[in-house]
Amino acid sequence: MAGVTDRPFRQLCKKMGAGLAVSEMVTSNSLLYGSAKTQRRANHDGEVEPISVQIAGSVPAMMADAARHNVERGAQIIDINMGCPAKKICNVMAGSALLKDEPLVGRILEAVVNAVPETPVTLKIRTGWDKANRNALTVLRIAEQSGIRALAVHGRTRACGYTGHAEYETIAAIKAAARIPIIANGDITSPEKARHVLDATGVDALMIGRAAQGRPWLFREIEHYLKTGTHLLPPRVSEIHDILLVHLEDLYDFYGVDTGVRVARKHISWYTRGLVGSAAFRHRMNQLPDIVQQRVAVNEFFLSLAEHSEHLRYDPTTDNNIEGLAA
Repeated sequence: MAGVTDRPFRQLCKKMGAGLAVSEMVTSNSLLYGSAKTQRRANHDGEVEPISVQIAGSVPAMMADAARHNVERGAQIIDINMGCPAKKICNVMAGSALLKDEPLVGRILEAVVNAVPETPVTLKIRTGWDKANRNALTVLRIAEQSGIRALAVHGRTRACGYTGHAEYETIAAIKAAARIPIIANGDITSPEKARHVLDATGVDALMIGRAAQGRPWLFREIEHYLKTGTHLLPPRVSEIHDILLVHLEDLYDFYGVDTGVRVARKHISWYTRGLVGSAAFRHRMNQLPDIVQQRVAVNEFFLSLAEHSEHLRYDPTTDNNIEGLAA
């Protein structure tokens, strides 16, 4: 979720019902602390607590320093990334590549926990490096012995990337063996799926990533369903328009004009999935060079939908389709 879970998106997800939103990966390389990208990723001004910062790296001493650095700047939880499957992360033996070296996993976890003894440290992993090497249960034991306070598990191996189906049976086995809270992640795309994963695994919490892109109201839908067993109506297109406009202004303010317009493109694309004419609109949107034209295009697109019916609601099941519901 690097490049997605920036401060504007985290604030929006919390507003929409997420109990915790973790930062983008922050490098443990102190030489990069002064870069604009790293400073933005460590920016929590005005963010709703608790503030959880995810750090990535492969050198125990550097990871310990990164933990201290971020706690000094407001982090209330330190999250260690050993789950990212991206090649550029794994090629430097960080992220999920660390699962191949269990002794190093232990040294990193102990170094970080000891560096910030007053701050909870959590860990994110996958089920293993590949299907022949699923070692999440071993990593769980290492984590517990090191003082990790909670473990999030994406139900795939590093080799699987995002293909196939999440291994909820593996997560259930981890939960059954655990003495710390376990968080399930992977393919949780609807309120019904959230209920299924909780029932199938017995975990303490759920983590949602890609499914919330362009659909941050998913958190409130899940919360409502888990409490009541009933569904909220999907948001009207007019509400999606309002949410998107606020999100865009936050992005422009956070990144500045030039970077903001580029970052906004992917969010606009995600928000407009499932809406009539969205494929052509997304293509045109990616050609617009500035925020003025971007704002105008977004408003024109949503106002044209509103002319069709003020009661149109989002349909997440299809692209270029829309479902008209009564008020």
